[in-house]
Amino acid sequence: MSAAGASSLNHSGPPSRGRSSSSDNSPLQEAFGTRGHGLPDSARNWAFPASAPASDAARPDRAAYEDMTAIDWILEKTKERQRLRMLGGMPGAERVGLRGYIAQLADASQVWLVLIGTGLVVGALAACMDVATAWLGDLKMGFCTGADGGSFFLNRDFCCFGYDVDVGKKCAGWLSWSEALHMGTSRSAIGWLVEYSFFIALSVLFAYMAACLIRRYAFFAKHSGIPELKTVLGGFVMNDFLGGWTLAAKSFGLCLAVASGMWLGKEGPLVHVACCVANQFIRLFKAIDANEARRREVLAAAAAAGISVAFGSPIGGVLFSIETLSYFPDKTMWHAFVCAMTAAVMLQAIDPFRSGNLVLYQSSYTVDWHDFELVPYMLLGIFGGLYGGLFVRLNMAVQQWKIRLSHSSLLPSPVKQVVLVALVTAIVNYPNFYMKVPTSRLVLNLFTECAQLLDDDVGLCKTGAASGATVVLLLFAAVLAFALTAVTFGLHVPAGILLPSIAIGALVGRAFGIGIELFVRAVPDSLFFASCAPDVPCVTPGTYAVVGAAAALAGVTRMTVSIVVIMFELTGALTFVLPIMMAVMLSKWVGDALSEHSIYEAWIRFNGYPLIASEGSASSAAAHVPPGRAVDHMTALVDLHVLPATGHSITSLQQMLATSSVQGFPVVADIHSAVLLGYISRTELASALTSTSLRPETPAFFVAPGSNINSALDLRPWMDQTPLTLSAHAPMQLVVMYFQKLGVRYVLFVDHGILQGLLTRKDAWHVLNGDGRQEKQRARREGDSGDDDGDDGGQSVGLLRGQADSPDASSRGESTQQFQRAYSIVSESGGPLL
Repeated sequence: MSAAGASSLNHSGPPSRGRSSSSDNSPLQEAFGTRGHGLPDSARNWAFPASAPASDAARPDRAAYEDMTAIDWILEKTKERQRLRMLGGMPGAERVGLRGYIAQLADASQVWLVLIGTGLVVGALAACMDVATAWLGDLKMGFCTGADGGSFFLNRDFCCFGYDVDVGKKCAGWLSWSEALHMGTSRSAIGWLVEYSFFIALSVLFAYMAACLIRRYAFFAKHSGIPELKTVLGGFVMNDFLGGWTLAAKSFGLCLAVASGMWLGKEGPLVHVACCVANQFIRLFKAIDANEARRREVLAAAAAAGISVAFGSPIGGVLFSIETLSYFPDKTMWHAFVCAMTAAVMLQAIDPFRSGNLVLYQSSYTVDWHDFELVPYMLLGIFGGLYGGLFVRLNMAVQQWKIRLSHSSLLPSPVKQVVLVALVTAIVNYPNFYMKVPTSRLVLNLFTECAQLLDDDVGLCKTGAASGATVVLLLFAAVLAFALTAVTFGLHVPAGILLPSIAIGALVGRAFGIGIELFVRAVPDSLFFASCAPDVPCVTPGTYAVVGAAAALAGVTRMTVSIVVIMFELTGALTFVLPIMMAVMLSKWVGDALSEHSIYEAWIRFNGYPLIASEGSASSAAAHVPPGRAVDHMTALVDLHVLPATGHSITSLQQMLATSSVQGFPVVADIHSAVLLGYISRTELASALTSTSLRPETPAFFVAPGSNINSALDLRPWMDQTPLTLSAHAPMQLVVMYFQKLGVRYVLFVDHGILQGLLTRKDAWHVLNGDGRQEKQRARREGDSGDDDGDDGGQSVGLLRGQADSPDASSRGESTQQFQRAYSIVSESGGPLL
């Protein structure tokens, strides 16, 4: 793995070394100018005891985290606490009084500047994406001419603004492709084939361009980005995931992918886009950029802006950020609210649809629901759970099938897969008038009451539309959409699952509502419908579409409160909150029964991201903790790479790093005992060895060197001298709580100070997911000498070289024998030792 830059989420150059605070700086400079992962000198002395000899420089700034590793939450919180202590003029700090208050005010303003700036940019960016997506989508059907003051870069709605209201008046400024080529109109066979061909060709072209954009410029811009974002906010490092190239590729690729007509949405990816924007602002403020924990708190708040502009739901965005993405302090809610509100205000000011609505499919209702409708609403909730559970299973089955084919020549390349799916989708979509229109416009037609619908694109409100044939066509479209969405979600293009799930649920809900309407017409005098007023429609099918959409969305994402609020903000119908709540509740119950994980959690498991959910969350790991104690699951001392405190040179340690792939080393007293002294990560050790100017043969120590040594490298400042430890016989439930509540990267197990074993965050994740790694490691140890350094085959498992069952080493003599064997492994792989 290559070392990251100053930030673990973007490449901004190597961190500055040895920078100390200066009392000559102004409070503003000091508040905005802290750079790198280091601390002010006085704070650094508290966090890292400075005891380097005169022959070496003082301990430099903390090394950056490597890609695909976990951050040290305790260290980051310590750094932030010490930095605030310096700013606030607390006892022992360098500044007091007015200067301290000014510095605190300047420091606190940074977060608000980032959040407000993010909200403004995300709102403007979402408006531009709405306009671009609408134009590209309509371009598949035709284009706007210069007639009546039109422009080629106007979509059909703006080109024909005012025409659709006057019945029988044709839009003179819009030309279909068949009319532009003088091949008749869509009513003729030749004209229909011409328009069908253009629809397919442009759909495939847009999908191909989106796939090439992702493949060429930003690999992390594919998919929705929410599983990766959950993992990053949980403390995992993914370089370039929130970089500038990812932002650009995701934004442009999302417009092309949505315009292609594939069954995907831009709502989920907008959360990723919002966090990318926030990350660019964070890089401008060094105090936030230097602290990974604080960065993640800001990113969690910025995620709310994505949902805010996606659904026109600022409060729903706040709840989405808290319910789905993060488990941060209460202040995150206030930060998220400001960011979401700013984004919504910006989008409202631009008003891309010129309708006053934040999103195209916002609607409202003037009717109320009746008591007998509770049963249909509950049935829709059950449908939502069935849809969500089956969708997760089918989508994961498709991905597993692709993995099995990846070893043969039968599986096309990622770009060819996108082209193939886009081709099939376009062929299926065009003849079906429910699937031909853009998904957002389809949802608008399904949600809206016929009395309020100005442009009936799909014919739901025409005379005689409420029929059994319409119900069949709606359900058929829902089945096709379900299959296409399951195949599409996972391709190498930006793709969200939220809007397709809403559309599928709305299709089924509208069909259900029309069925209830037909039943009421058939038996109007039934006692069940006695509450219906005369001469007034008793059933509004659009309300069933809303409930069905909420149920489907809850089934696939397992969100609850945020979905209810989002649907309320979309419709403004306070009276329908209860039916939506009931449907969402039933959908989650049924979905959990069919599939244990939501679609995002399933993708986290599929990708192998080591996310251990916080206790009390929807995906808490507490229920998956295996029985037994830590000794049953830890990597035993005999399988660890350990370092004695003395007997090293710079060269021998460099050789050891070159020949090993582990991510960290426990440090013990000497070769004859396994008394734990601390822990040093691979990154810190490499940083210490490369930053020194001492000669290669210079001795290196993890303890204070003897007085008879003139020149030595003291590695104690780089070492964690107070690692978290537990007894090897501690229950696994307690170990998991350490990872959940403290966010630690590893836990060392000791017995009366004697090292027994180690468990990392990644290893705990493997234990919780029961992937059988322990049995594999045991079988390999039985057939090997145990000195194999390539345990992970290029995919390191946390900081360890492998998982193993540990023998119950309760005696000091047995521990010493295990340590001597582990020491011999290091000696063989690490070169000569002094």
